Amino acid sequence: MIGVRVVQKVSSTRGFAKVAPHVIPALDRAVHRLTRGKVLLSAQLLPGVILTATGARSGRPRRTPLACMPESDGSGWILVGSNFGRTGHPAWTANLLAHPDAEISWKGTDIPVTARLLEGDERAAAWKELLAFWPPYATYQARVEREIRVFRLTPRRHR
Repeated sequence: MIGVRVVQKVSSTRGFAKVAPHVIPALDRAVHRLTRGKVLLSAQLLPGVILTATGARSGRPRRTPLACMPESDGSGWILVGSNFGRTGHPAWTANLLAHPDAEISWKGTDIPVTARLLEGDERAAAWKELLAFWPPYATYQARVEREIRVFRLTPRRHR
């Protein structure tokens, strides 16, 4: 099996940043659909969710497979808009800013959530934990001028 350090090194390269956004989400969506939500390929290395958010412009549901960092106390999840270290913010971050109520598929269970963009000291604390969790995020941030968006997702009750 490929070691985590090797994967971290490869995922920090510019070549990976060019190819991964086109390949990994498509594979994740296909495998997730085929296994009825039980398997997410990228989650073999990092925990992952399928985020269903309302499109900021279209108003239509948008499904995006994403790596996540579960909160240590079990209260929610942290999502990172790294876009693999590419220039622009990923579209899903604009969707959450426009429509913070969303849903995730977590280990085969659909969970309604509310997303909140982290800022200031709260973002700094989460970023420190994220770098310990997945060091390539530092490479992604160094590669771009924008501040990478970090969101906290918390479960919400059904209405």
